[in-house]
Amino acid sequence: MAVIWGSPLIRFLRDRHIGKQIRIDGPQSHQVKMGTPTMGGLMIVVPILLITLALNAVNLLKVFRLIEVPRNDIFFRQGQLIGESILLPVVVMVGFAVLGAVDDWEGIYGRPGVGLLARQKFLIQVLLAAAAAGVLYVTGTHSVAIPGVRQTIDLGIFFVPVAVFVIVGMANAANLTDGLDGLAGLIIATIFAGYGIVAYLQQQVYLLRFAFTVVGACLAFLWFNAHPAQLFMGDTGSQALGAALGAVALMTGQWLLLPVIAFIPVAEALSVILQVGYFKLTKGRRLFKMAPLHHHFELLGWSETQVVQRFWLMGLVSAMVGIALALI
Repeated sequence: MAVIWGSPLIRFLRDRHIGKQIRIDGPQSHQVKMGTPTMGGLMIVVPILLITLALNAVNLLKVFRLIEVPRNDIFFRQGQLIGESILLPVVVMVGFAVLGAVDDWEGIYGRPGVGLLARQKFLIQVLLAAAAAGVLYVTGTHSVAIPGVRQTIDLGIFFVPVAVFVIVGMANAANLTDGLDGLAGLIIATIFAGYGIVAYLQQQVYLLRFAFTVVGACLAFLWFNAHPAQLFMGDTGSQALGAALGAVALMTGQWLLLPVIAFIPVAEALSVILQVGYFKLTKGRRLFKMAPLHHHFELLGWSETQVVQRFWLMGLVSAMVGIALALI
């Protein structure tokens, strides 16, 4: 679906001049990308939404009791589990996609190259994440798995702020990773594949299916985002996918493995935090040549494709290590 409607979407965005505004403080080599169509996250989010709802339509109807079934029917209970497994990450993805689309739109027509104010975006992110965390807590998901420990640990009400931090943190980490042609798509697809395997090991089959639907959509998006990119993901895609990833990690209980399985996005986010903190402490000195981290390696002399391929290789290894730790 993403590949089929990719070209018409690109033409639609280009005809309406919905193009990326490149920040002047970024690498000068990126200025040639000015005007490349953005909000390409629509190419990912819409197919995921349609396919996931279509594949789970009957079970969702059972959950909302639009199809009458005996209360003691095992299929009803399975349908309830299925609905809970897919509804939360889908709703989180759509909510953050809408926020990202508004941010992208503002970055073009409101505050070019800037978008929504950071405090505005952060507040909305926290509110969306808090709603998702509340749903997880109420439906009984509030524990954490620790590698090497057989029993999960129940965090109780303390799970809620942790879940908010995970969802918001991953939304912003994925957004920071989206800076080079093909980088975010490759990395996010790899991470979802990792957590899809974790869900399979836990027999959360429908969470597994959602994760690999995301993988498929990301790979289709990469058909148009490979260097030189015809389309950018924008906040519409990066925030949505990052937040959905956080929700999936929380639902597996293996969210402590995010720094391993999602090593690259976490490293990208930490590089920005360290750069800003070091700059303020030293009154103007920089820890990296530029943050996020992928720009640092660009300025060291790596080509854009070298950065993407090498980061992806590190992402593959870290995902495999994370899956191994989930098996302990």
